[in-house]
Amino acid sequence: IARFFGIDEVTVDDLGASYNVAPTDSIYGVAEHQGRRQLGAFRWGLLPWWSKEKGPLHINARAETVASKPAFRDAFGRRRCLIPADGFYEWQSTAEGKQPFFIHSADGEMLAMAGIWSRWTDPETDDATSTVAIITTKASGRVANLHERMPVILPKPLWATWLDRELRDPNEAIRLIQPVLDLEFHPVSKIVNRVQNNSPECVMPIDLSTET
Repeated sequence: IARFFGIDEVTVDDLGASYNVAPTDSIYGVAEHQGRRQLGAFRWGLLPWWSKEKGPLHINARAETVASKPAFRDAFGRRRCLIPADGFYEWQSTAEGKQPFFIHSADGEMLAMAGIWSRWTDPETDDATSTVAIITTKASGRVANLHERMPVILPKPLWATWLDRELRDPNEAIRLIQPVLDLEFHPVSKIVNRVQNNSPECVMPIDLSTET
């Protein structure tokens, strides 16, 4: 991950592989600090730095309102990040219930999801935690056949600008969010519907004609 994203400093131990990431899990994130690109750990579920409560956690932030909503506005202007992932899941409604699909890049490379982060301090314990939300947008390309929303995926030429903490103009940052059309997907087992299931089987393709 560090090589792929051109990281200057790794500030986290190996988190291990996860095939079924859930809210509140620790995940990798790429952010900039004093002009250096860092790879660190973030808790999935953003809490604004000014929040006096432990919730609600913001798992996602809609691109349409991320620059204006009070919970996201400050982070979007000052603390943008990239979330590395091999792919993500979406569910399609069928006669047999919701069928999960694993969505990934056409070339098999990692995806860089656009995120925002905040350093939140628990007022009861003074413990500080870096929290993160993934920005979502209207689904594009083939993914639109599965679901109306999807994470914002940023291509490599935009990473430096997105991470630049000197970029404070929300209108310029919003312009970096562009449709992604080269994603592919395949159906996977419904075992992914339970977060307790976290193994390579979660992302393996299945044959829907034989799935029971």
